[in-house]
Amino acid sequence: MSTLVLEMRAGDLMVVNGASLRFRSRTRVELVARARFLFGKQVMTPEGASTPARRIYFALQCAYVGPEEEREAAMADAHRLVAEFQEATTSNMARQLLERALALAEQDEWYQSLRLVRHVMRHEAAVLGLDPASGAKLPPGAVAALREAARPSALD
Repeated sequence: MSTLVLEMRAGDLMVVNGASLRFRSRTRVELVARARFLFGKQVMTPEGASTPARRIYFALQCAYVGPEEEREAAMADAHRLVAEFQEATTSNMARQLLERALALAEQDEWYQSLRLVRHVMRHEAAVLGLDPASGAKLPPGAVAALREAARPSALD
């Protein structure tokens, strides 16, 4: 069995099989068994789920790395949130990415699923004039640059 070695910095957060770990110092972590995990910027806090796309990401994150007894409910939340988003958006690209993200999650392809939702989050941030990292409102001058960065060719 192959192992995965991760370099973690002080303050980094990692979620493994539903348990949150915060690193107090720089360290190397070796995962030697199969585990459901996210780390660093991949982990979204409940407070970070401040927009519709970010709530979808958080629901899928919980379905993936949350406590086992909460995963089914989180997946149901993700389906509901995606349906609401798809009904409200005018973006065909966002609809297609979210449909594919749900299909990948159902196939246990979590990293790809979450990656697609991060694309939708960037698109949403550009449309709404939000900081893609935090979901906070951006000053007007930064909005044009963000929209240019979120164009479909920049998503690949």
